[in-house]
Amino acid sequence: MRSGLRLQILLLLGGLLLLAFVPLFHVVATYARFTLHEVRGSNARTLGRAVAGHVAYARAHRSAAELRGLVDAEIQTAGVEAIGVYDQTGHSVVRSGDATTVDALPESLDATTETVYETAGTHGRALAVVVPGPEGAVAVVLRTDDHVARVTPMVRLLGLYTGLVALVLLIFAYFALTQLIVRPLEALTRAAERVAGGATRLEVPRRGARELLDLGLSLRTMTERLLHDEQALRKKVDEVERATQKLRSAQQSLVRSERLASVGRLAAGLAHEIGNPIAALIGLEDLLLQGDMPEAEQRDFIERMRKETERIHRILGELLQFARPTAADSDRALEPGQVEVAVHETATLVSPQRALRDVHLSLDIHPDLPPVTLSREHLVQVMLNLVLNAADAVGEGGRIAISAQAHAELVRVQVEDNGPGVAPEVRPRLFEPFVTTKEVGKGTGLGLAVCRGLVEAVGGAIALDESYTEGARFVVDLPCKPEND
Repeated sequence: MRSGLRLQILLLLGGLLLLAFVPLFHVVATYARFTLHEVRGSNARTLGRAVAGHVAYARAHRSAAELRGLVDAEIQTAGVEAIGVYDQTGHSVVRSGDATTVDALPESLDATTETVYETAGTHGRALAVVVPGPEGAVAVVLRTDDHVARVTPMVRLLGLYTGLVALVLLIFAYFALTQLIVRPLEALTRAAERVAGGATRLEVPRRGARELLDLGLSLRTMTERLLHDEQALRKKVDEVERATQKLRSAQQSLVRSERLASVGRLAAGLAHEIGNPIAALIGLEDLLLQGDMPEAEQRDFIERMRKETERIHRILGELLQFARPTAADSDRALEPGQVEVAVHETATLVSPQRALRDVHLSLDIHPDLPPVTLSREHLVQVMLNLVLNAADAVGEGGRIAISAQAHAELVRVQVEDNGPGVAPEVRPRLFEPFVTTKEVGKGTGLGLAVCRGLVEAVGGAIALDESYTEGARFVVDLPCKPEND
C-alpha cells in the first residue's frame, strides 16, 4: 500500500530537518567545547601567573617555612592542584600539592622562559604554567577538565531545544497539510466518486489552497462538459439505433422483394422454357386428335412430341440439379478430383462433336497439380459446360484455350475463347438461372448457374474475367484437397 501525500511530505520535511539541525547541533556543540576550552586555558594561564607572582613575591620576603605554608595555602585556591618553586638554575626548591600531580612536576626546568603546557592531573587534564622571576621560577598546575561537565548540560539543552523545534514544525506541517491540501483533495475525491455513481454535478470544496480551488473548478468544468458530451452521445446512439432499425426493416423488405423478384424471374424463365415445348405438344396432340393422318406422319408427330417431352424433362432435371448440385451423388462428390484428368476427359468428349470439328482447342495444363475438393464427375460437367458455351460463341475457325496451374492453396482453371465476348448488360446476371445469350430452344440458361452451384458448394469460385477483351475468359478457382483427408 502506497503512503499518502501528507505522510510523504512529512517524511520529506523530517529528512530536511535532520539534514539542517544535526550538522548545526554538531557545529554548536563543537564550538562551545572549543570556546570553553580556550576560555578555561586563558583563565588558567592568568591564574597561574597571579599565583606564581604571589609566591615569587613571598619568596623574597619570607623564610623557607613561611614560603611552604604560603604554597600550601595557595593550593587550596580553586583549580590549583600543585605548585613548584625553582631556583635560578631551575632546580626544585619546594613542591607541594597532590602526590600524583607533584610527581608530574619536573625536578628541573628552564627558569628563564615562561612556558605553558598540558599535563596529567589528579582529576584529568591539567595545565602547567611556568613563570620566571628574579629569584627563580614558579610552576603552577591548574585543573582544566571541569569545562566538559559545564558543556554537556548545555549541549543536551541545545539538543532538546532542537528536537522540540523539529517536533513543533512537524506537528504544524501536519495540521497545515491536513487543512490546506489533504481535506480539499479528499473532498474532491468524494465528489468525483459521487459523479461516477451518477451525480450530475461535481461539488467543489470552497476551502484550501488556491491551486486546489482552481483544480476543483477545472474538474467541474471538465465534468460538465463530459456529461454534456455523454448526453449528446446517447442521443446519437439512440438515433443510430433507430436508423439501424429502419435500415433493418428496409433490408428485410429488399430481401423479400429480391426473393420475390428471383422467384418471378425463375417462374418466367421456367414458363418460357417449358411453355414452348408444351405449346408444341398441344398443337401436335390436336393434329393427332383430328385423325385422317397417314401412319408415317403420325409417327413423325409422335417422335416430335417425345423430343419436346425429353426437352421438358431435361429442363426440370437441370433445375433440380441447380437447386441441389450435390444431392444426387453425395458420396462421390466428396472424392477429390484431378483437374488434369478432367480436362483431358472433357477434350475427349467434345472432340467428336460437330460444333467443335472446326474449332481449335489447345490445352496448357501445369504438371503435378494437386487434387481439388470438386469430384471428377462435377469437374467434367463444369469444363464441358464452359467449353460448349465457348464453342457456340466462336463458331467455325474459332479458338478455345484451357489452362490450369496451382496458386497457393488452390488450383486455377481458365477457359478462354476469341468470340464476341459477353455483352455488358448481361454480365451482372450471367450466373443467374435462365439467363442466356443463345437463341430460343438452343439453351436453357441453367448451365452457368449449375456450374456456380457445384463450384461454390466445395468452397470455390467461378467468375467472368472482365479485363479480358479478346473474347470471353472464365476463371474457376478450386480449393486443394488437404493432405490428411
